[in-house]
Amino acid sequence: MITFAVIGGLLLNVGAYLTLKGKIYEAVIVYLFADVCWIAVAYERGDFLGTLFTVAGVIFGFLAFWKMKNGEMSKNLNGEKDDL
Repeated sequence: MITFAVIGGLLLNVGAYLTLKGKIYEAVIVYLFADVCWIAVAYERGDFLGTLFTVAGVIFGFLAFWKMKNGEMSKNLNGEKDDL
C-alpha cells in the first residue's frame, strides 16, 4: 500500500539522485514535494507541532529556492563570494 511516507521517501531518493547529478534547482523542488508528504504524515498522526515545524521548513526551503533562482545568493557552492 502506497502511503504519504512511502511517496515522501521515494521523493527524497529522487532528490538525492538529482543532487548527485548536479541538478540543484530540480532537486530542491523534489525535496519540497517530499516535505509536503511529511506534512501529510504528521497531520494524519495528529502531530500538530511536527506539522507546524515542517510547514515552517517548507516555507524557508521555498524562500531559499526563490533566492537561488533569482541569483541573489551571496556565496557559491565553493564558499567564495560571488561578484554580484
